[in-house]
Order: sequence, then C-alpha cells, then structure tokens
Amino acid sequence: MRPRDPEEPHRAASPLELFFDLVFVVAVSIAAVQLHHSLTEDHVADGLVSFAMVFFAIWWAWMNFTWFATSFDTDDWLYRVLTVVQMAGVLVLAAGIDSAFTDKNFTILVFGYVVMRVPMVAQWIRASSSPLHKRTALTYAAGISGAQILWLLWLLLPQGPLQSIGFLVLAVVEMSIPFIAERNGSTPWHPHHITERYGLFTLILLGESLLASSNAIIEALNEDAALAPLISISVLTLVVTASLWWIYFWPPHHRAISDLGTALKYGYIHYFIFAAAGAFSAGIEVEIDVLTEHSALGDVAASFTVTVPIAVFVLGVWFVAIRQYADRSVNIALPLGAVLVLLDPVIPVPITLTAVVMILVVAVLVVRRPTSTQ
Repeated sequence: MRPRDPEEPHRAASPLELFFDLVFVVAVSIAAVQLHHSLTEDHVADGLVSFAMVFFAIWWAWMNFTWFATSFDTDDWLYRVLTVVQMAGVLVLAAGIDSAFTDKNFTILVFGYVVMRVPMVAQWIRASSSPLHKRTALTYAAGISGAQILWLLWLLLPQGPLQSIGFLVLAVVEMSIPFIAERNGSTPWHPHHITERYGLFTLILLGESLLASSNAIIEALNEDAALAPLISISVLTLVVTASLWWIYFWPPHHRAISDLGTALKYGYIHYFIFAAAGAFSAGIEVEIDVLTEHSALGDVAASFTVTVPIAVFVLGVWFVAIRQYADRSVNIALPLGAVLVLLDPVIPVPITLTAVVMILVVAVLVVRRPTSTQ
C-alpha cells in the first residue's frame, strides 16, 4: 500500500468516498430525528447529551476514514472491501441510535462503531508496508485496537454519571491517537483533497436543513390555520441554509491546514460545525411542531433550538477557516452576526431576525472577497 502524493494535481473525491458518505446520510438523518423528538418533548438535556455522544461516533469514524484515504487510497479490491465493511458498521450504528436516545442503551451503537473501526485497523496494518510510515501506521493500528476493547468494556458501566465520564475519557483516548501516531512521522495528507471532503460532508448536513424546509411546506398543506407561518419558516430556512453554505465555502479552506497542529485543530473543530449543522435541522422541525401545536417547548425555547446551532456553526467556521485570513470587517461581521442571531427568540416571527442577520453577513463577505484563493 503506497502512500499518495500530497502534491498530486487535480486530486478530488473518489466515487468510493462519495459512496461511503451515503451511509452517513442515514446515520445523520436518524440522529437529527431523534434529537428533534427529544427537544420537542422538552427532554432538552437528555437529548443534547445523547446527540453529542452519537454524533461523536459518526464524526470520528468518518474523519478517520477520510484522513486515511487522503494518504493511502490505493482503490484496489481489498481497500474497497474493507471500506464496504466500514459502511456496514455505519448502518449497524444507525440502527442503534434510537435505543441510545430512548433507553440510554448503547450496545448496538457501540457494536456498529467497533465494526467500523476494526477494518480501519486492517487498513493501517496494510499501510505499514510503506517503510517511511511503518511506525506511524502501526501506532494507529495499536491505538485503535486498544480503544475498541475499551469501548466494549465501557458497555459494562451502569447508566448515569459514571457512564458519561467513561465516555468522555474514551473520547479523549480516541482523539489522542492521531496526535501520538503522527509524532512518529506525518502521513502525506493532501490539503485540497481533505478540505474538499469536509466540504462535501457539510453539504450532506445542510441538506438535512433543506429537508426540514420541505417538511414545513408539507405541513402547511395540511394545516390551514398555520399556513402563513409554516410557509414563512420554509422560506426563512432556505435563506439561512444558503447563508450557512455561503459562509462555509467563502474561504479557501486548504490554507487552514499546514502542519499537524493546524490539521488537528481543523479536524476537531469540525465536530462542532458538523454537529451544529445537524442540530439546526432538528431545530427547524421543533419550530414546525410549535407552529402546529405539537410541541411541549415554549416559543422562546424552540427558537433557541434553531439559533444556538447557527451561532455555533458560524463561530466554528470563522475560527477554523476565516479568522486568520480575513480583514477586520469580516472578523467583526461573523462573530457579531453569531451573537445577534441569539436575540431572535424575542422576535414574534421565528428565525426572521436570524435570516436578516445572515443576509447581512453574506453581504459583507460578497464585498470583502478572500485575499487569496490559491
């Protein structure tokens, strides 16, 4: 398994990578639906904790495959088979999301996660055939293997605070593996390719918000009393989603990763960006429930389920990809816009202020073009 050239021209996402992403559409959609149900039933704390835990499994498995593929994608038959096995693990994980939310039973989810990660161990063992990266690859293989044993043991912990603490400890263990392994010699990641992959996953998550916009129209056709508010929610959701897309793809992301430190920062901050995008779609569904009188949440709390994810998304993108390369106007507009959307709950019409603020932020970005796209 020979490493890829990190300066390979015209490197783009492969059909296998795009196929791989499809199973994550399923997992993300189910997680967003379960978060929506928890929020609309006023189980806010439980819903957010479960979503954070479930989304970590989704994000970490996707990210590990993506960073491996950018360095060692040989696209031979064994690489493809191992990737398909990882996809099977994602589907098993997706099947366990419901029980993780409703019963705090993570057995199926962890089993699916382990199924995803074991083929990753095999991939790293294959990559160790490269003399230059042998030590790094074997460190990855050993670290991931040990972590999976710990996850299976974690299932033995009783539900409650001890289980949550154990999860945090194991999440730190997982996230420390790249830091430890890459110190033995950096893998040859391709900056344009890796940031394109992150952009494609962001599109998947924003697509969930567009689905929520469509659901508002569907509900409007069946709810004559809430027709105008639901149509407004649909339009405003489209405007906000388009604005988030504009903000994310405004900077040249490949400039944000130049060494191990910036690569880790870029990858890890994306947990919050991705999770916020997924939670935004759930928040829109909560707003629809409020308008159709099917929610236990009040108007103000429901508005926060929309505005908080938007603020986190905008701040995350600004911090990881825009802040260091933008001028003063942009660096004021984005953080200020993220703060202003949190005032939206005081407005009688849901997400109206947010839509206006996002339009103004985009207008600033249009005027203040990136200094370089190279």
